[in-house]
Amino acid sequence: MASSVKQLCTICNDDGISNSAVTWCTECEVLFCGDCEKPHSKSRLSNNHKTMSADDYQKLPTFMQEISSQCQDHKKKFELYCSFHACPCCVQCVTDKHKMCQEMKPLSDILQQVKSSASVQLFEKDLKIVQENIDTAIKYLQTRITTTDTQNTKAIEKIQYMRKSIDDYLNKLEQDLLNDLESKYSKLKSNMVSLMQQMEQRASQINQIQSQFSKTTRYTTELQMFIALREIEKITSQTTKYIDDLESGDHFIQKHLEVNLSSALQSILKDVKSFGNININTTTSTLKIKTGRKDQAQQLIPKVPGVEQIKPSLLTRLTIPKDIKPLTITACLILPDGKFIILDRDKNQLLLFSNDGIFIRKVVTFTEYPYDGCLVMNNTVAVALRQGNQTVLVDVDRSKIIQSIKLSHNCFGVASDGKTLVISDNSSQCTTVHLNDMSHTIIEGMRGVYCISLFQGNIYSTNNFENEVCCYKITGEPLWTFQHQDIAVPQGLTLDKNGFVYIASYRNSSIVVVSPDGKICKTILSDADGIKGPYAIDINRGTGVMIVSSHISGEKNEKSYQTCFVYKV
Repeated sequence: MASSVKQLCTICNDDGISNSAVTWCTECEVLFCGDCEKPHSKSRLSNNHKTMSADDYQKLPTFMQEISSQCQDHKKKFELYCSFHACPCCVQCVTDKHKMCQEMKPLSDILQQVKSSASVQLFEKDLKIVQENIDTAIKYLQTRITTTDTQNTKAIEKIQYMRKSIDDYLNKLEQDLLNDLESKYSKLKSNMVSLMQQMEQRASQINQIQSQFSKTTRYTTELQMFIALREIEKITSQTTKYIDDLESGDHFIQKHLEVNLSSALQSILKDVKSFGNININTTTSTLKIKTGRKDQAQQLIPKVPGVEQIKPSLLTRLTIPKDIKPLTITACLILPDGKFIILDRDKNQLLLFSNDGIFIRKVVTFTEYPYDGCLVMNNTVAVALRQGNQTVLVDVDRSKIIQSIKLSHNCFGVASDGKTLVISDNSSQCTTVHLNDMSHTIIEGMRGVYCISLFQGNIYSTNNFENEVCCYKITGEPLWTFQHQDIAVPQGLTLDKNGFVYIASYRNSSIVVVSPDGKICKTILSDADGIKGPYAIDINRGTGVMIVSSHISGEKNEKSYQTCFVYKV
Protein backbone atom coordinates (compact mmCIF):
# COMPACT_ATOMS: atom_id res chain seq x y z
CA MET A 1 0.00 0.00 0.00
CA ALA A 2 1.37 3.41 -0.95
CA SER A 3 2.31 5.88 1.76
CA SER A 4 -0.13 8.67 2.61
CA VAL A 5 2.71 10.97 3.78
CA LYS A 6 2.89 14.30 1.92
CA GLN A 7 5.55 14.22 -0.84
CA LEU A 8 8.04 17.14 -0.79
CA CYS A 9 10.01 18.61 -3.65
CA THR A 10 13.44 17.01 -3.61
CA ILE A 11 15.25 20.18 -4.81
CA CYS A 12 13.55 22.47 -2.31
CA ASN A 13 13.88 19.99 0.51
CA ASP A 14 17.65 19.87 -0.05
CA ASP A 15 17.60 23.66 0.50
CA GLY A 16 15.53 23.33 3.67
CA ILE A 17 12.27 24.45 2.03
CA SER A 18 9.13 22.30 2.41
CA ASN A 19 7.29 22.72 -0.88
CA SER A 20 4.80 20.07 -1.96
CA ALA A 21 5.84 18.00 -4.98
CA VAL A 22 3.59 17.87 -8.03
CA THR A 23 5.75 15.88 -10.48
CA TRP A 24 8.04 12.84 -10.39
CA CYS A 25 10.71 12.41 -13.07
CA THR A 26 11.18 8.71 -13.75
CA GLU A 27 14.64 9.28 -15.25
CA CYS A 28 16.08 11.79 -12.78
CA GLU A 29 14.27 10.00 -9.95
CA VAL A 30 13.49 13.37 -8.38
CA LEU A 31 10.27 14.97 -7.12
CA PHE A 32 9.61 18.54 -8.35
CA CYS A 33 7.33 21.28 -7.10
CA GLY A 34 5.65 23.53 -9.68
CA ASP A 35 8.48 26.11 -9.68
CA CYS A 36 11.28 23.53 -9.99
CA GLU A 37 9.46 21.50 -12.63
CA LYS A 38 9.44 24.40 -15.15
CA PRO A 39 13.25 24.64 -15.69
CA HIS A 40 13.43 20.84 -15.71
CA SER A 41 10.85 20.59 -18.52
CA LYS A 42 12.54 23.36 -20.57
CA SER A 43 16.11 22.12 -20.26
CA ARG A 44 17.52 20.49 -23.41
CA LEU A 45 18.98 17.71 -21.26
CA SER A 46 15.70 16.82 -19.55
CA ASN A 47 12.83 18.09 -21.67
CA ASN A 48 12.32 14.59 -23.07
CA HIS A 49 12.28 12.91 -19.66
CA LYS A 50 9.17 10.95 -18.77
CA THR A 51 7.29 12.37 -15.80
CA MET A 52 4.24 11.49 -13.77
CA SER A 53 2.22 13.32 -11.14
CA ALA A 54 3.43 13.05 -7.55
CA ASP A 55 -0.01 11.73 -6.58
CA ASP A 56 0.28 8.88 -9.11
CA TYR A 57 3.82 8.17 -7.95
CA GLN A 58 2.59 7.95 -4.38
CA LYS A 59 0.04 5.32 -5.44
CA LEU A 60 2.82 2.96 -6.55
CA PRO A 61 3.66 0.06 -4.19
CA THR A 62 6.48 0.86 -1.79
CA PHE A 63 8.82 -1.74 -3.33
CA MET A 64 8.40 -0.06 -6.74
CA GLN A 65 9.13 3.38 -5.29
CA GLU A 66 12.37 1.95 -3.90
CA ILE A 67 13.55 0.64 -7.30
CA SER A 68 16.26 2.86 -8.71
CA SER A 69 17.77 3.14 -12.20
CA GLN A 70 21.19 3.59 -10.59
CA CYS A 71 23.47 0.97 -9.09
CA GLN A 72 23.53 1.44 -5.30
CA ASP A 73 27.10 0.11 -5.09
CA HIS A 74 28.73 2.25 -7.79
CA LYS A 75 26.23 5.14 -8.21
CA LYS A 76 26.19 4.59 -11.97
CA LYS A 77 23.25 4.08 -14.27
CA PHE A 78 22.22 0.52 -15.09
CA GLU A 79 23.06 -0.19 -18.73
CA LEU A 80 23.35 -3.98 -18.95
CA TYR A 81 21.37 -7.04 -17.85
CA CYS A 82 22.93 -10.33 -16.64
CA SER A 83 20.68 -13.19 -17.69
CA PHE A 84 22.51 -15.67 -15.46
CA HIS A 85 22.04 -13.65 -12.26
CA ALA A 86 18.77 -12.06 -13.48
CA CYS A 87 19.80 -8.55 -12.46
CA PRO A 88 20.61 -5.17 -14.06
CA CYS A 89 24.25 -4.07 -13.97
CA CYS A 90 26.27 -0.93 -14.41
CA VAL A 91 29.61 -0.95 -16.22
CA GLN A 92 31.50 -1.25 -12.95
CA CYS A 93 29.36 -4.23 -11.87
CA VAL A 94 30.53 -6.16 -14.93
CA THR A 95 34.15 -5.65 -13.90
CA ASP A 96 33.61 -6.42 -10.21
CA LYS A 97 31.04 -9.23 -10.13
CA HIS A 98 30.19 -10.50 -13.61
CA LYS A 99 33.51 -11.22 -15.32
CA MET A 100 32.58 -14.86 -15.90
CA CYS A 101 28.99 -14.18 -16.96
CA GLN A 102 28.53 -14.68 -20.68
CA GLU A 103 24.87 -13.72 -21.03
CA MET A 104 25.18 -9.93 -20.75
CA LYS A 105 22.63 -7.94 -22.81
CA PRO A 106 21.83 -4.25 -23.22
CA LEU A 107 19.26 -3.28 -20.61
CA SER A 108 17.42 -1.19 -23.19
CA ASP A 109 16.77 -4.32 -25.26
CA ILE A 110 15.37 -6.11 -22.22
CA LEU A 111 13.11 -3.19 -21.28
CA GLN A 112 11.87 -2.49 -24.80
CA GLN A 113 8.08 -2.70 -24.90
CA VAL A 114 8.10 -4.47 -21.50
CA LYS A 115 4.76 -2.92 -20.55
CA SER A 116 3.09 -4.11 -23.74
CA SER A 117 4.69 -7.55 -23.63
CA ALA A 118 2.70 -10.71 -23.11
CA SER A 119 4.48 -11.17 -19.77
CA VAL A 120 2.55 -8.25 -18.24
CA GLN A 121 -0.80 -9.79 -19.15
CA LEU A 122 0.38 -13.21 -18.03
CA PHE A 123 1.60 -11.90 -14.70
CA GLU A 124 -1.62 -9.96 -14.22
CA LYS A 125 -3.50 -13.20 -14.82
CA ASP A 126 -1.09 -15.01 -12.48
CA LEU A 127 -1.72 -12.45 -9.72
CA LYS A 128 -5.47 -12.84 -10.14
CA ILE A 129 -5.20 -16.64 -9.97
CA VAL A 130 -2.88 -16.48 -6.97
CA GLN A 131 -5.23 -14.08 -5.18
CA GLU A 132 -8.21 -16.34 -5.90
CA ASN A 133 -6.24 -19.37 -4.74
CA ILE A 134 -5.21 -17.60 -1.53
CA ASP A 135 -8.81 -16.59 -0.84
CA THR A 136 -9.95 -20.15 -1.55
CA ALA A 137 -7.22 -21.57 0.66
CA ILE A 138 -8.12 -19.18 3.49
CA LYS A 139 -11.78 -20.22 3.32
CA TYR A 140 -10.69 -23.86 3.19
CA LEU A 141 -8.50 -23.38 6.27
CA GLN A 142 -11.31 -21.56 8.09
CA THR A 143 -13.52 -24.58 7.40
CA ARG A 144 -10.75 -26.91 8.56
CA ILE A 145 -10.28 -24.85 11.75
CA THR A 146 -14.02 -25.11 12.49
CA THR A 147 -13.89 -28.85 11.79
CA THR A 148 -10.81 -29.22 13.98
CA ASP A 149 -12.53 -27.31 16.80
CA THR A 150 -15.49 -29.71 16.53
CA GLN A 151 -13.14 -32.70 16.50
CA ASN A 152 -11.37 -31.32 19.56
CA THR A 153 -14.69 -30.85 21.42
CA LYS A 154 -15.79 -34.39 20.52
CA ALA A 155 -12.43 -35.79 21.57
CA ILE A 156 -12.71 -34.07 24.96
CA GLU A 157 -16.26 -35.41 25.37
CA LYS A 158 -15.09 -38.90 24.44
CA ILE A 159 -12.23 -38.76 26.95
CA GLN A 160 -14.48 -37.40 29.70
CA TYR A 161 -17.23 -39.96 28.91
CA MET A 162 -14.71 -42.78 29.17
CA ARG A 163 -13.41 -41.35 32.44
CA LYS A 164 -16.94 -41.10 33.86
CA SER A 165 -17.78 -44.62 32.70
CA ILE A 166 -14.62 -45.93 34.37
CA ASP A 167 -15.36 -43.93 37.52
CA ASP A 168 -18.96 -45.19 37.65
CA TYR A 169 -17.88 -48.78 37.10
CA LEU A 170 -15.09 -48.55 39.68
CA ASN A 171 -17.49 -46.92 42.14
CA LYS A 172 -19.89 -49.83 41.68
CA LEU A 173 -17.11 -52.41 42.14
CA GLU A 174 -15.89 -50.52 45.19
CA GLN A 175 -19.37 -50.44 46.72
CA ASP A 176 -19.87 -54.17 46.06
CA LEU A 177 -16.58 -54.89 47.80
CA LEU A 178 -17.45 -52.60 50.73
CA ASN A 179 -20.84 -54.30 51.08
CA ASP A 180 -19.16 -57.71 51.11
CA LEU A 181 -16.67 -56.43 53.67
CA GLU A 182 -19.45 -55.09 55.87
CA SER A 183 -21.35 -58.39 55.67
CA LYS A 184 -18.40 -60.59 56.56
CA TYR A 185 -17.16 -58.16 59.20
CA SER A 186 -20.59 -58.01 60.88
CA LYS A 187 -21.02 -61.78 60.87
CA LEU A 188 -17.51 -62.41 62.21
CA LYS A 189 -17.86 -59.78 64.92
CA SER A 190 -21.39 -60.90 65.85
CA ASN A 191 -20.24 -64.52 66.45
CA MET A 192 -17.36 -63.38 68.63
CA VAL A 193 -19.56 -60.94 70.59
CA SER A 194 -22.22 -63.66 71.20
CA LEU A 195 -19.59 -66.15 72.38
CA MET A 196 -17.98 -63.56 74.59
CA GLN A 197 -21.37 -62.78 76.21
CA GLN A 198 -21.93 -66.49 76.95
CA MET A 199 -18.50 -66.76 78.49
CA GLU A 200 -19.03 -63.62 80.55
CA GLN A 201 -22.19 -65.18 82.06
CA ARG A 202 -20.21 -68.28 83.11
CA ALA A 203 -17.38 -66.11 84.34
CA SER A 204 -19.84 -64.16 86.48
CA GLN A 205 -21.13 -67.44 88.01
CA ILE A 206 -17.57 -68.65 88.76
CA ASN A 207 -16.63 -65.26 90.20
CA GLN A 208 -19.64 -65.32 92.47
CA ILE A 209 -18.85 -68.80 93.76
CA GLN A 210 -15.22 -67.90 94.18
CA SER A 211 -16.02 -64.75 96.14
CA GLN A 212 -18.36 -66.67 98.51
CA PHE A 213 -16.10 -69.70 98.89
CA SER A 214 -14.35 -68.45 102.06
CA LYS A 215 -17.68 -67.67 103.73
CA THR A 216 -18.91 -71.11 102.79
CA THR A 217 -15.90 -72.69 104.44
CA ARG A 218 -16.24 -70.62 107.61
CA TYR A 219 -19.95 -70.61 108.32
CA THR A 220 -21.47 -73.78 106.81
CA THR A 221 -21.95 -77.09 108.52
CA GLU A 222 -20.04 -80.14 107.43
CA LEU A 223 -23.10 -81.42 105.58
CA GLN A 224 -23.66 -78.10 103.83
CA MET A 225 -20.03 -78.00 102.96
CA PHE A 226 -20.04 -81.51 101.58
CA ILE A 227 -23.05 -80.89 99.38
CA ALA A 228 -21.73 -77.46 98.35
CA LEU A 229 -18.43 -78.94 97.26
CA ARG A 230 -20.29 -81.45 95.09
CA GLU A 231 -22.22 -78.59 93.50
CA ILE A 232 -19.06 -76.51 93.01
CA GLU A 233 -17.35 -79.54 91.45
CA LYS A 234 -20.27 -79.97 89.08
CA ILE A 235 -20.22 -76.30 88.03
CA THR A 236 -16.42 -76.34 87.65
CA SER A 237 -16.51 -79.53 85.59
CA GLN A 238 -19.25 -78.17 83.36
CA THR A 239 -17.36 -74.89 82.84
CA THR A 240 -14.11 -76.73 82.15
CA LYS A 241 -15.83 -78.98 79.64
CA TYR A 242 -17.48 -75.91 78.08
CA ILE A 243 -14.08 -74.28 77.60
CA ASP A 244 -12.55 -77.52 76.30
CA ASP A 245 -15.40 -77.91 73.82
CA LEU A 246 -14.88 -74.36 72.63
CA GLU A 247 -11.16 -74.92 72.31
CA SER A 248 -11.54 -78.22 70.48
CA GLY A 249 -13.91 -76.57 68.06
CA ASP A 250 -13.07 -73.56 65.79
CA HIS A 251 -14.29 -70.92 68.23
CA PHE A 252 -10.77 -69.81 69.22
CA ILE A 253 -9.21 -70.07 65.73
CA GLN A 254 -7.90 -66.66 64.70
CA LYS A 255 -9.95 -65.41 61.81
CA HIS A 256 -8.30 -62.45 59.98
CA LEU A 257 -10.30 -60.00 57.98
CA GLU A 258 -8.32 -59.33 54.76
CA VAL A 259 -9.02 -57.71 51.42
CA ASN A 260 -7.56 -59.08 48.18
CA LEU A 261 -7.80 -56.49 45.44
CA SER A 262 -8.38 -57.67 41.90
CA SER A 263 -5.11 -58.36 40.08
CA ALA A 264 -6.63 -56.87 36.94
CA LEU A 265 -7.37 -53.70 38.87
CA GLN A 266 -3.87 -53.56 40.34
CA SER A 267 -2.36 -54.08 36.90
CA ILE A 268 -3.86 -50.77 35.78
CA LEU A 269 -1.26 -48.95 37.86
CA LYS A 270 1.51 -51.02 36.31
CA ASP A 271 0.42 -51.79 32.78
CA VAL A 272 -1.71 -48.82 31.76
CA LYS A 273 0.79 -46.14 30.76
CA SER A 274 -1.60 -43.66 29.23
CA PHE A 275 -5.27 -42.85 29.00
CA GLY A 276 -4.98 -43.17 25.22
CA ASN A 277 -3.21 -41.34 22.42
CA ILE A 278 -3.96 -38.52 20.04
CA ASN A 279 -3.32 -39.13 16.34
CA ILE A 280 -3.42 -36.67 13.48
CA ASN A 281 -4.57 -38.74 10.53
CA THR A 282 -4.22 -37.36 7.03
CA THR A 283 -6.63 -37.64 4.14
CA THR A 284 -6.56 -36.21 0.67
CA SER A 285 -7.20 -32.46 0.62
CA THR A 286 -10.53 -31.35 -0.79
CA LEU A 287 -9.09 -27.93 -1.61
CA LYS A 288 -9.56 -27.05 -5.26
CA ILE A 289 -7.32 -24.30 -6.62
CA LYS A 290 -6.82 -22.99 -10.09
CA THR A 291 -3.75 -24.10 -11.99
CA GLY A 292 -1.37 -21.36 -12.99
CA ARG A 293 1.57 -21.40 -15.35
CA LYS A 294 4.39 -23.75 -14.37
CA ASP A 295 7.97 -24.09 -15.55
CA GLN A 296 7.58 -21.58 -18.36
CA ALA A 297 10.81 -19.93 -19.47
CA GLN A 298 10.39 -16.22 -18.94
CA GLN A 299 13.11 -13.67 -19.11
CA LEU A 300 11.77 -11.94 -16.02
CA ILE A 301 12.18 -15.10 -13.89
CA PRO A 302 15.73 -16.03 -12.69
CA LYS A 303 17.14 -19.09 -14.39
CA VAL A 304 18.57 -22.04 -12.49
CA PRO A 305 22.31 -22.17 -13.30
CA GLY A 306 23.60 -25.12 -15.29
CA VAL A 307 26.07 -27.63 -13.92
CA GLU A 308 28.86 -26.03 -15.98
CA GLN A 309 28.42 -22.76 -14.05
CA ILE A 310 29.01 -24.27 -10.58
CA LYS A 311 32.44 -23.06 -9.45
CA PRO A 312 33.28 -23.34 -5.72
CA SER A 313 35.58 -20.82 -4.05
CA LEU A 314 37.61 -21.73 -0.95
CA LEU A 315 36.61 -19.93 2.27
CA THR A 316 38.58 -21.64 5.05
CA ARG A 317 39.92 -24.94 6.42
CA LEU A 318 39.23 -26.55 9.80
CA THR A 319 42.18 -26.28 12.16
CA ILE A 320 42.67 -29.68 13.83
CA PRO A 321 44.42 -29.50 17.25
CA LYS A 322 47.31 -31.92 17.70
CA ASP A 323 45.73 -33.63 20.71
CA ILE A 324 42.74 -34.87 18.69
CA LYS A 325 44.72 -36.09 15.68
CA PRO A 326 44.47 -38.43 13.84
CA LEU A 327 40.83 -38.34 12.75
CA THR A 328 38.71 -40.53 10.53
CA ILE A 329 35.98 -38.17 9.37
CA THR A 330 32.86 -40.03 8.23
CA ALA A 331 30.47 -37.07 8.38
CA CYS A 332 30.83 -33.27 8.35
CA LEU A 333 27.85 -30.98 8.89
CA ILE A 334 26.99 -27.29 8.80
CA LEU A 335 24.77 -26.05 11.64
CA PRO A 336 22.16 -23.30 11.06
CA ASP A 337 24.38 -20.73 12.82
CA GLY A 338 27.30 -21.52 10.49
CA LYS A 339 29.34 -23.63 12.92
CA PHE A 340 30.69 -26.99 11.78
CA ILE A 341 30.31 -30.52 13.18
CA ILE A 342 32.55 -33.46 12.28
CA LEU A 343 32.07 -37.13 13.23
CA ASP A 344 35.34 -38.85 14.15
CA ARG A 345 35.13 -42.62 13.78
CA ASP A 346 38.57 -43.18 15.36
CA LYS A 347 37.56 -42.02 18.82
CA ASN A 348 33.77 -42.35 18.44
CA GLN A 349 33.23 -38.64 19.02
CA LEU A 350 31.33 -35.63 17.70
CA LEU A 351 33.42 -32.42 17.47
CA LEU A 352 32.29 -28.78 17.17
CA PHE A 353 34.17 -26.06 15.24
CA SER A 354 33.52 -22.32 14.91
CA ASN A 355 32.47 -20.51 11.71
CA ASP A 356 36.12 -19.74 10.95
CA GLY A 357 37.22 -23.35 11.47
CA ILE A 358 38.62 -23.19 15.03
CA PHE A 359 38.03 -26.18 17.33
CA ILE A 360 35.56 -25.35 20.13
CA ARG A 361 34.86 -28.55 22.06
CA LYS A 362 33.95 -32.20 22.00
CA VAL A 363 30.16 -32.56 21.93
CA VAL A 364 29.71 -36.21 22.93
CA THR A 365 31.50 -39.58 22.88
CA PHE A 366 29.63 -42.70 21.75
CA THR A 367 29.93 -46.17 23.22
CA GLU A 368 28.99 -47.72 19.88
CA TYR A 369 30.66 -47.41 16.48
CA PRO A 370 29.37 -44.24 14.71
CA TYR A 371 29.27 -44.11 10.93
CA ASP A 372 27.21 -41.21 9.58
CA GLY A 373 25.44 -38.09 10.78
CA CYS A 374 23.01 -35.45 9.58
CA LEU A 375 21.36 -32.25 10.78
CA VAL A 376 17.76 -32.84 11.90
CA MET A 377 16.57 -29.40 13.00
CA ASN A 378 17.97 -26.40 14.88
CA ASN A 379 21.10 -27.77 16.59
CA THR A 380 19.95 -31.39 16.85
CA VAL A 381 22.10 -33.94 15.01
CA ALA A 382 21.29 -37.58 14.20
CA VAL A 383 24.18 -40.08 14.35
CA ALA A 384 23.95 -43.63 12.94
CA LEU A 385 25.64 -46.20 15.20
CA ARG A 386 26.38 -49.00 12.76
CA GLN A 387 26.94 -52.07 14.91
CA GLY A 388 24.50 -51.03 17.61
CA ASN A 389 21.47 -51.16 15.25
CA GLN A 390 20.46 -47.75 16.51
CA THR A 391 20.51 -44.08 15.60
CA VAL A 392 20.73 -41.42 18.29
CA LEU A 393 19.64 -37.78 18.40
CA VAL A 394 22.23 -35.42 19.92
CA ASP A 395 21.51 -31.96 21.30
CA VAL A 396 24.70 -30.08 20.36
CA ASP A 397 24.02 -27.15 22.70
CA ARG A 398 23.58 -29.43 25.73
CA SER A 399 26.22 -31.99 24.60
CA LYS A 400 23.71 -34.74 25.34
CA ILE A 401 22.10 -37.73 23.62
CA ILE A 402 18.39 -36.96 23.92
CA GLN A 403 16.87 -39.98 22.16
CA SER A 404 17.83 -43.42 20.89
CA ILE A 405 16.04 -45.06 17.96
CA LYS A 406 16.36 -48.87 17.83
CA LEU A 407 16.08 -50.61 14.46
CA SER A 408 16.10 -54.16 13.17
CA HIS A 409 19.08 -53.57 10.88
CA ASN A 410 22.48 -51.90 10.81
CA CYS A 411 22.49 -48.11 10.79
CA PHE A 412 24.88 -46.97 8.08
CA GLY A 413 23.73 -43.77 6.35
CA VAL A 414 21.32 -41.23 7.81
CA ALA A 415 19.50 -38.21 6.34
CA SER A 416 16.70 -35.89 7.46
CA ASP A 417 14.48 -33.10 6.19
CA GLY A 418 13.41 -32.03 9.69
CA LYS A 419 10.22 -34.10 9.64
CA THR A 420 11.46 -37.51 8.55
CA LEU A 421 14.60 -39.48 9.32
CA VAL A 422 15.82 -42.02 6.72
CA ILE A 423 18.37 -44.64 7.83
CA SER A 424 20.11 -47.04 5.42
CA ASP A 425 21.72 -50.43 6.12
CA ASN A 426 24.31 -50.45 3.28
CA SER A 427 22.42 -53.08 1.29
CA SER A 428 18.87 -52.89 -0.04
CA GLN A 429 16.92 -51.64 2.94
CA CYS A 430 16.05 -48.29 4.49
CA THR A 431 13.83 -47.31 7.39
CA THR A 432 11.93 -44.03 7.52
CA VAL A 433 11.24 -42.66 11.00
CA HIS A 434 8.49 -40.06 11.34
CA LEU A 435 9.82 -37.64 13.95
CA ASN A 436 6.39 -36.48 15.17
CA ASP A 437 5.46 -39.91 16.56
CA MET A 438 8.67 -41.95 15.97
CA SER A 439 6.75 -44.52 13.89
CA HIS A 440 8.84 -46.66 11.51
CA THR A 441 8.34 -47.69 7.88
CA ILE A 442 10.72 -50.15 6.19
CA ILE A 443 11.56 -49.57 2.51
CA GLU A 444 12.75 -52.65 0.60
CA GLY A 445 14.31 -53.18 -2.82
CA MET A 446 16.82 -50.32 -3.09
CA ARG A 447 20.24 -51.05 -4.64
CA GLY A 448 23.34 -50.99 -2.41
CA VAL A 449 22.20 -47.99 -0.39
CA TYR A 450 25.36 -46.49 1.12
CA CYS A 451 25.40 -42.82 2.09
CA ILE A 452 22.06 -41.03 1.63
CA SER A 453 20.50 -37.59 1.37
CA LEU A 454 16.94 -36.20 1.22
CA PHE A 455 15.63 -33.49 -1.08
CA GLN A 456 12.04 -32.55 -1.93
CA GLY A 457 10.66 -35.92 -0.83
CA ASN A 458 13.19 -38.07 -2.74
CA ILE A 459 16.03 -40.26 -1.44
CA TYR A 460 19.44 -39.90 -3.06
CA SER A 461 22.15 -42.50 -2.42
CA THR A 462 25.62 -43.62 -3.45
CA ASN A 463 26.39 -47.23 -4.33
CA ASN A 464 30.17 -47.55 -4.01
CA PHE A 465 30.19 -51.14 -5.25
CA GLU A 466 28.68 -50.18 -8.61
CA ASN A 467 30.16 -46.63 -8.72
CA GLU A 468 26.71 -45.14 -9.19
CA VAL A 469 24.44 -42.45 -7.82
CA CYS A 470 20.73 -43.26 -7.48
CA CYS A 471 17.54 -41.31 -6.95
CA TYR A 472 14.44 -42.94 -5.43
CA LYS A 473 11.00 -41.89 -4.38
CA ILE A 474 10.46 -41.94 -0.60
CA THR A 475 8.60 -45.22 -1.17
CA GLY A 476 11.71 -46.82 -2.72
CA GLU A 477 10.68 -46.66 -6.39
CA PRO A 478 13.72 -45.86 -8.57
CA LEU A 479 13.67 -42.57 -10.53
CA TRP A 480 17.14 -42.56 -12.11
CA THR A 481 20.63 -44.06 -11.81
CA PHE A 482 23.82 -42.32 -12.98
CA GLN A 483 27.29 -43.74 -13.68
CA HIS A 484 30.35 -41.93 -15.04
CA GLN A 485 34.08 -42.52 -15.17
CA ASP A 486 34.60 -39.46 -12.95
CA ILE A 487 32.68 -41.16 -10.14
CA ALA A 488 34.81 -43.88 -8.49
CA VAL A 489 33.93 -45.39 -5.10
CA PRO A 490 31.42 -42.63 -4.24
CA GLN A 491 30.96 -41.96 -0.53
CA GLY A 492 29.05 -39.00 0.97
CA LEU A 493 26.62 -36.90 -1.03
CA THR A 494 24.52 -33.78 -0.56
CA LEU A 495 22.27 -31.49 -2.61
CA ASP A 496 22.08 -27.73 -3.09
CA LYS A 497 18.92 -25.64 -3.21
CA ASN A 498 18.51 -26.26 -6.97
CA GLY A 499 18.67 -30.05 -6.69
CA PHE A 500 22.23 -30.55 -7.98
CA VAL A 501 23.83 -33.63 -6.39
CA TYR A 502 27.37 -33.24 -4.99
CA ILE A 503 29.30 -36.52 -4.58
CA ALA A 504 32.57 -37.21 -2.75
CA SER A 505 34.37 -39.45 -5.27
CA TYR A 506 36.85 -41.16 -2.97
CA ARG A 507 39.07 -43.14 -5.32
CA ASN A 508 39.87 -40.35 -7.78
CA SER A 509 40.00 -37.60 -5.09
CA SER A 510 37.36 -35.32 -6.52
CA ILE A 511 34.00 -33.70 -5.93
CA VAL A 512 31.55 -34.35 -8.77
CA VAL A 513 28.23 -32.56 -9.39
CA VAL A 514 25.37 -34.41 -11.11
CA SER A 515 22.46 -32.52 -12.69
CA PRO A 516 19.02 -32.78 -11.04
CA ASP A 517 17.76 -35.08 -13.81
CA GLY A 518 20.72 -37.46 -13.39
CA LYS A 519 21.95 -37.07 -16.97
CA ILE A 520 25.20 -35.07 -16.88
CA CYS A 521 28.00 -34.36 -14.42
CA LYS A 522 31.01 -32.13 -13.86
CA THR A 523 34.08 -32.41 -11.65
CA ILE A 524 34.27 -29.15 -9.65
CA LEU A 525 37.15 -30.03 -7.25
CA SER A 526 40.03 -32.44 -7.71
CA ASP A 527 43.47 -33.39 -6.48
CA ALA A 528 44.76 -30.22 -8.14
CA ASP A 529 42.63 -28.25 -5.66
CA GLY A 530 44.08 -30.14 -2.70
CA ILE A 531 41.26 -32.68 -2.42
CA LYS A 532 42.59 -36.12 -1.41
CA GLY A 533 40.36 -39.08 -0.56
CA PRO A 534 37.17 -37.11 0.20
CA TYR A 535 34.65 -39.08 2.22
CA ALA A 536 32.12 -36.68 3.80
CA ILE A 537 30.34 -33.64 2.33
CA ASP A 538 27.51 -31.27 3.29
CA ILE A 539 25.90 -28.06 1.94
CA ASN A 540 23.91 -25.39 3.74
CA ARG A 541 21.22 -24.78 1.11
CA GLY A 542 20.38 -21.37 2.51
CA THR A 543 23.89 -19.89 2.43
CA GLY A 544 25.49 -22.03 -0.30
CA VAL A 545 28.39 -22.97 2.00
CA MET A 546 29.88 -26.43 1.37
CA ILE A 547 32.18 -28.49 3.63
CA VAL A 548 34.28 -31.41 2.34
CA SER A 549 36.56 -33.80 4.22
CA SER A 550 40.06 -34.39 2.82
CA HIS A 551 43.52 -35.70 3.67
CA ILE A 552 46.29 -33.11 3.86
CA SER A 553 50.04 -33.38 4.40
CA GLY A 554 51.30 -32.85 7.93
CA GLU A 555 53.82 -30.20 8.91
CA LYS A 556 57.55 -31.14 9.23
CA ASN A 557 57.72 -34.75 10.47
CA GLU A 558 53.98 -35.01 11.06
CA LYS A 559 52.02 -37.65 9.16
CA SER A 560 49.18 -36.70 6.85
CA TYR A 561 45.81 -36.32 8.54
CA GLN A 562 42.20 -35.56 7.77
CA THR A 563 40.52 -32.17 7.98
CA CYS A 564 37.74 -30.33 6.13
CA PHE A 565 37.76 -27.58 3.50
CA VAL A 566 34.94 -25.01 3.40
CA TYR A 567 33.76 -23.51 0.11
CA LYS A 568 31.16 -21.13 -1.27
CA VAL A 569 29.20 -22.61 -4.18
